[in-house]
Amino acid sequence: MIPSPPHDCQLCPRLVAYRMAIRAEHPAWFNAPVPSFGPIEAKLLLVGMAPGVSGANRTGRPFTGDHAGILLYKTLLKYGLAEGHYLADPEDGLVLKACRITNAARCVPPANKLTGAEIATCNRFLVSELALPNLRAVLAIGGDAHRAILRALGLRTNSYKFVHGAVYQLPNGLHLADTYHVSRYNTSTRRLTTEMFESVISELVVVLST
Repeated sequence: MIPSPPHDCQLCPRLVAYRMAIRAEHPAWFNAPVPSFGPIEAKLLLVGMAPGVSGANRTGRPFTGDHAGILLYKTLLKYGLAEGHYLADPEDGLVLKACRITNAARCVPPANKLTGAEIATCNRFLVSELALPNLRAVLAIGGDAHRAILRALGLRTNSYKFVHGAVYQLPNGLHLADTYHVSRYNTSTRRLTTEMFESVISELVVVLST
């Protein structure tokens, strides 16, 4: 069992208050720390920063229910890292193969912005995810996730700069890859294209096969 925050985690007062406000308005939504998705035997861990308010915070599954999941899951399916169909619903039957998805912070933040203290508080759970027994590589989905991963591993951020497409071999043997976030803004402005994201995933597939 990988440690994760309880359903009514009280560690971050600001996030708790925001969660309660959303719960009052949308009582049928998940509105809790979003658990990781995928097998603990995973060789690849994908890390976002935090749940989206009407995405994972609503559905209870990372990158599910808003635009960000479309490119992500489509690509995982294409490269054999997932099976089934992505229908933006945790009941769609999608299964991850050899990979797992989590967020550096498990609760949705107001205005999509976390404080440094909130990131630090939730970092303990990312530490546990990065200790998965078969883990070979980690994909940081965005610069904030990249920095949270390095913090969880006790590494200096200025030693491994966030660069889309970069793949670093870390002192513990893990490979750390970077991609721009799969957000609607990045894909609509073509800061991140399908080809760019697929290139990162294809390189990681090679890493996992060696």
